[in-house]
Amino acid sequence: MKSSKFPLIFGFPLVLGACSGLVPSDYTDAKAGFASVSGQISTAIGKRTVFAQTQAENAALSREVHGMVHQKTISADTAVQVALLNNKGLQASYANVGLSAAEAWQQATPVNPIVSIGLLGIGAPELGGYRAIEGLVRANILDATTRKQRMALAETGFQKAQLTAVNDTLALANQTRAAWINAVSAFETVGYLSRAKQTSDAGSELARKLGETGALNKAGQAREQAFNAELAGQLAKARLNAVRTKEDLTRLMGLWGTEVDYTVPNALPALPRSVGRIAGIEAKALGNRVDLRIAKLGLDAQAKAFGLTDQTRIVSDLEIVAGAELEREVDAGGAIKTVPTQQVELEFAIPIFDSGKARMRKAELMYLQAANVLAEKAVNVRSEARVAETSYHSAYKIARHYRDVLVPLRATVEEEGLLSYNGMITNTFELLTDVREKLSAELEAANAKREFYMAQADLTAAIYGGGVGSAGGDTGAAIAAGGAGH
Repeated sequence: MKSSKFPLIFGFPLVLGACSGLVPSDYTDAKAGFASVSGQISTAIGKRTVFAQTQAENAALSREVHGMVHQKTISADTAVQVALLNNKGLQASYANVGLSAAEAWQQATPVNPIVSIGLLGIGAPELGGYRAIEGLVRANILDATTRKQRMALAETGFQKAQLTAVNDTLALANQTRAAWINAVSAFETVGYLSRAKQTSDAGSELARKLGETGALNKAGQAREQAFNAELAGQLAKARLNAVRTKEDLTRLMGLWGTEVDYTVPNALPALPRSVGRIAGIEAKALGNRVDLRIAKLGLDAQAKAFGLTDQTRIVSDLEIVAGAELEREVDAGGAIKTVPTQQVELEFAIPIFDSGKARMRKAELMYLQAANVLAEKAVNVRSEARVAETSYHSAYKIARHYRDVLVPLRATVEEEGLLSYNGMITNTFELLTDVREKLSAELEAANAKREFYMAQADLTAAIYGGGVGSAGGDTGAAIAAGGAGH
């Protein structure tokens, strides 16, 4: 019977360490958590995301991206999709999800027991070279008893990492769409200014010729030439801005080398015929905003951390040591016999100085801090949703005003001026002035149209997250490619 007690006591710490069960497969998968991220992105903005971990996967993505952008005029939706597939910063965010899964995996794995084996009384010839063999196994009891709480805390961190990756993806989508809008709008501005410059060139040349004949004084000539020079400077700035905004888009899409050989449309699409009201915009934002869900998980994590701190407030480290010593002795007949001695030890720190009150107070304040962050976030989300909806409808009305009122009036002025010119009632400079003012009105209408599409993107970001207040969004199918590009 004594021989059966030795392995039982020696293996007791191992039994404690193995009580946690198997590690959940959610943590051990090669792309742990990414399916959830991809599903949420598809639901929110209808785009595909990929977490590439091998050289073959990256090569396949490169071929796909090449086919989408190389020597093509890309739409806003194409730009967003390319960014979600090709942006390396986003891939780093997805890798962080895997890191959090590995951390949860680590917490679900029992701490390895520590085994020590020693020989005592080495060199005793009468005992065959040693006096005793001692073996000990050390296991942390507190690790086994708190594993459930620590796994719950790690699971919360895992979920938070997934939501953070979703928010990063939405932010990239929103930034890419805004960059596309800015780039297309910049080239549209170049187009209007180029036409205005052509008109100004004609006026400047006419002024020069009239000055040579004496029909126009120097002040009149200088006035036309100064306007032409100012317009040349504005056109040069507009062209530089177009190059910069397109480069911003290129950077967000992660393109380089021959892949930068793509174009964007010359102009933004026409305004939609109407825009509808969004019922319950605040409720939609509260139910869908990813950053708000992240704040809720932060509060949940602090609650679980508080429970773990409370459980370990008095005893922060508790270990059991089990083992046996096999001691050799020489009996009266001169024979060597082995006498086993079993032992069990319990080690813990005595809470004489640190009673755990400071750690408990710290945990309480951290929970209170997380609760206030969540409350503030909820208020901000409501406000951002209201502002986004108001801006969306106001921007549409302003753009409609420029398109339906100002531009037609300027066109009428130009047409009447042309009739007067043909009837020799007005001179050429008055006609050129009318043409320039019409082009200026068209440029203002284009800028108002850009503001509308930006407000449309901000509205989706206010509902789902990824905007400025959350740390990306989708403007729908309204923005599509059209015409030649740059």
